[in-house]
Amino acid sequence: MAGLTIGQVAHRSAVNVETVRYYERRGLISAPPRRESGYRQYDPQAVQRIQFIKRAQELGFTLKEIGQLLALADGDGSGCGDVRDFATKKVADVESKIRHLQNLKKVLTRLVRQCSGEGPLAGCPIIESLAGDTETEDGRRRKR
Repeated sequence: MAGLTIGQVAHRSAVNVETVRYYERRGLISAPPRRESGYRQYDPQAVQRIQFIKRAQELGFTLKEIGQLLALADGDGSGCGDVRDFATKKVADVESKIRHLQNLKKVLTRLVRQCSGEGPLAGCPIIESLAGDTETEDGRRRKR
């Protein structure tokens, strides 16, 4: 079977051509050989690899982490347990981010409740908070 052009790989992977080039520069997909015309000639497996990358991104993995996952998937001597450990660490990272976002939501919700939405900006608790006042856990303000 003849190799695929970069456009064909991009189309089949549902990404744009620049994304294919970027993944190639990052080492996430192999640099393909070139035809006599100078055009890249990708192996059909490049499409599967890009789809792997996109699915991993949807699960929150960074490109650096995806590179590590691809190394595991490429058979660097690791086993399924190593991949499980990697994913378990990602779950812990996601849980930490969720806790952080929940704390942000709590502070923002409190600020919104404190703001009547009326009057001058000088007394707006949201603006005051953004301008340098910070709120403690018990709802009191302190200057930074």
